[in-house]
Amino acid sequence: MEEIIIPEQDVVNAICLYLADKKGMAPENIQVELMFDDDYGFSAEAYVQGRKQVLVESNMIEAVRFWLDTEMQKDPFAASLRLLLDDEQGIVVAYRE
Repeated sequence: MEEIIIPEQDVVNAICLYLADKKGMAPENIQVELMFDDDYGFSAEAYVQGRKQVLVESNMIEAVRFWLDTEMQKDPFAASLRLLLDDEQGIVVAYRE
């Protein structure tokens, strides 16, 4: 199977949609910053109604699975997902069905 790269902007959008669904609000009212740390790995800071929420790698993967299901109409659990740090593209997700 071919591996597909989900770009950083789609990862951000996935987190916005995921949190908006959980909080019952519009995704455009959520701000997200993706981060990578050598000690802690991948994370994201989301600002929802003026409050900061930190998402760890498993939360980010869950958000991408939500996005695959709701926006891409793909089976979110039939895919293997891995967060990657790319020098040119930023934080992306490798997707393989």
